[in-house]
This record gives sequence, structure tokens and C-alpha cells, in this order.
Amino acid sequence: MRASALALILCAVAGPVLAQATKPAEPPTPVSPVTVMPPTQKPKVVATWPAAGETVAPGVLVLKVVFDQQMTPRDFAYGLGTGGDKLDCLKTPRLLNDNKTYVLLCTTLPGKTYAVALNPGAAGGPAFSNLAENRAEPDTLTFTTGTGEPVTKLRDAIKAAGLGNLDMPVEEAPDQARPTKAP
Repeated sequence: MRASALALILCAVAGPVLAQATKPAEPPTPVSPVTVMPPTQKPKVVATWPAAGETVAPGVLVLKVVFDQQMTPRDFAYGLGTGGDKLDCLKTPRLLNDNKTYVLLCTTLPGKTYAVALNPGAAGGPAFSNLAENRAEPDTLTFTTGTGEPVTKLRDAIKAAGLGNLDMPVEEAPDQARPTKAP
């Protein structure tokens, strides 16, 4: 009797385990990767070209804004600041390889005062933001242009902004595959 009772107990205990072993495995559940960022301070502008209140040559200008921490490449917002003329610039600034410096290609007229608002929009809109998506405080950069000889070459504007040859304010579009002609 003991042997049959022992066999019955073993079947009761091992039955679910054996049933699970023969049951087909469920496919894994996909999970999106999650990045957890530590708390960060709001990014601060630590340098600009031109500097606030500075007078620069008119013409081609590479506007440069440097933050104190790494920024998100596609997050930015700039516009017309109060007390100045609207700066004529490309639509999209470029974040340089240091991940802290944005550059933007613009043109200026002689004898003007320009005011550029950084993060001028509402709290939910686009903004200069760090990697943790912490928005920089709104700020305004105001500068003037003189009436002297204008800057007419991009390389001179890059040099004036203190940038190197690799710090182009615009990115070239990738080469598109050109269709070849049949012989």
C-alpha cells in the first residue's frame, strides 16, 4: 500500500511539472527599451556669436549658441525677439559634434539691431532641450550690425564665429543614387 500511495503522491506532484514541460512555449512579449535619465538642471546658454550687445559686420552670419550641457539634436525653437529686427536665417539650426553648440546660417543688413528669441513659445511646444528633455529657459540675444564692409563668404562667417572647417552651419543632403543610362 505504501508503494501505491507513494506513486500517487509523485504523480500528483510531478503531473503539473511534466504537463508544463510538454506544453509549447509562449512567444516572448516585446518590450520597448526604456532610458532612465537622472534629474538634470535646465540647460543654460554659456556663449553666443555674436555676443549679446556686440556690433558685427553685416552680410553672411553664422549665429552660434552654446549650452552648458549636451542637447537634443532635433529640439530647438527660435524666433523674433522684442526690440529688434527679424533675422533672416535658414529654418533649421545644426547641432555640432560637441552636442552643445547650435549653429544657424543667417544674413544681416547694415545698421540694424537684431533680437533673436530662444525658446519663445509655449511650455508644450518645441524648445532647446537637453538629453533628459529638460527645456532651456527662454532667452533673447540682441546684437547690431555696423555699416562697414559686409561678410560675403561663408568661410569668413565661420571664422568670425570661432568655428573650424568641420563646423558647417548646414548639412549637405546625402547623394541620391543616380539612375544609370542603359548602353
